[in-house]
Amino acid sequence: MARIDHFNDPAAPRANSLKPAVSAVVLDAEGRLLMIRRTDNDRYAIPGGAQECGETVAQAVVREVEEETGVVVEVVSLVGVFSNPAHVVAFSDGEVRQEFSICFRAVPTGGHPRASSESKEVRWVAREDLRSLDVHPSIRLRIERGLADPTSPYFT
Repeated sequence: MARIDHFNDPAAPRANSLKPAVSAVVLDAEGRLLMIRRTDNDRYAIPGGAQECGETVAQAVVREVEEETGVVVEVVSLVGVFSNPAHVVAFSDGEVRQEFSICFRAVPTGGHPRASSESKEVRWVAREDLRSLDVHPSIRLRIERGLADPTSPYFT
């Protein structure tokens, strides 16, 4: 399913749904960030997705990271809660979702990077290489907060 992210766009369609989602800033022992290249918009992002009924948000982030990347993680802290009504995502099925995402810091504990139906590329990215990637501003904000002071959660 295709998607279009609208960010601070006065011509954006009005949201018709709001779903809890999770994402993760995952750093390896070398300080590199786990990133995917999405199949639905061809942009780089941190792994994440919707929470499912019957799971906690921590369980959702562990599941989503493994599904999208093949990497097994352990959640270690909260990055922040991101709920910007000026960021809506229009899907090809007519859903227009307002952003609501809880982002965590996590560490890899197993698995091996591999692509999935949601990620055409999975890679560990050095911090100095982040600027060269096509990353949506809302995801870039999560990355910046995730790489900042780990004792200070961010709420927006």
